[in-house]
Amino acid sequence: MAETFACSFKATEQGARSCISAVMQQLRDIDLPVNRAGDVQIALAEAVNNIVEHAYSDLSDGEIYIQCDLSPDELQICISDTGPPLPNGELPVGLPADISGPMETLPEGGFGWHLIRALTCRLHYERQADSNQLSLFFDMQAKQS
Repeated sequence: MAETFACSFKATEQGARSCISAVMQQLRDIDLPVNRAGDVQIALAEAVNNIVEHAYSDLSDGEIYIQCDLSPDELQICISDTGPPLPNGELPVGLPADISGPMETLPEGGFGWHLIRALTCRLHYERQADSNQLSLFFDMQAKQS
């Protein structure tokens, strides 16, 4: 049987932190497997922080809506925002950043989409009317002992 819940919050750094924490607590309360919690939290935080930093960088009244559907086999997290669409209507490729150079030349960012892609079993993005819809899917059967 699937468990579903949703929340929304203002697209600020504080709003993002509070909502991610609340979503993770709610997922734990409805039996998110302990061995998947870290992956889910990292991917969710990267996705939400990207929206706050990029989609709403010039807007002060942005809102983000999150819906979670947890079944024994899969967790789907749908994240909606009304920021501008992703370039070319596609998710970034998420290639790993080049970390082969000296420490002082290492990139400060650029790891987010690579992490999101590595931690999820699949992603889906679409623009519906004036809204971005990003779905993160996690296999709940993976990584279990």
